[in-house]
Amino acid sequence: MTDALLFVAFPYVAVALAVAVGLYRYFYDRFSYSSISSQFLEDRALFWGSVPWHYGIGIVLLAHLLALLLPGLWGGLLGAPVRLYLLEITGYALAAMAVLGILLLLVRRLTNRRITAVTSAMDWVFLAVLLGQVTLGLVVALFYRWGSQWYLYTAVPWLVSLFTLNPQVQTVAALPWLVKLHFLGGFVIVGLFPFTRLVHFITFPITYLWRPYQVVIWNRRGNRALERR
Repeated sequence: MTDALLFVAFPYVAVALAVAVGLYRYFYDRFSYSSISSQFLEDRALFWGSVPWHYGIGIVLLAHLLALLLPGLWGGLLGAPVRLYLLEITGYALAAMAVLGILLLLVRRLTNRRITAVTSAMDWVFLAVLLGQVTLGLVVALFYRWGSQWYLYTAVPWLVSLFTLNPQVQTVAALPWLVKLHFLGGFVIVGLFPFTRLVHFITFPITYLWRPYQVVIWNRRGNRALERR
């Protein structure tokens, strides 16, 4: 019963909440779809935190997604021990980069009064959850090695069963609780995502593909008149 609640009901509730709140904000509170950047307040610490965070977490998430969408290709990639070792070492390095990056971003928000003043309670909650999730992922990778391989035979079948509306929890029910918490942490982030400023991540300016061309004309006459003044 517990496994059904945690690994079936909770993921569906998190995704439904993300979709419903995301759509509500998009249609009824469009101006909230913004990153609300604090770069104009301070950008040096932002650079040193943002770069390792985005590169680290971006590539790690891409690897998770690749294994989910192309399990055959991923399995073939891990077929040779040398590739498996290299992938594991690379994963450790990227996870450590992500942890370092988000720690620097947290320190930046804690130590800069102007940035602290524009940081909402949900920002703190979401940053704390992200820090916990990436740290937990690094711990899992260190203590339960070859995760890039066993993930393919545990988490992937479970996630596929959720997507196909035929939930099966057998492959994850017997895993250590530390691993289970990492899996559940991903859906916690999904559920919190639409309540944060990071919701802008899912919006893309695709209308530019069919928008009519804009012609920009330099008003030389007006420019010269300003120069004379």
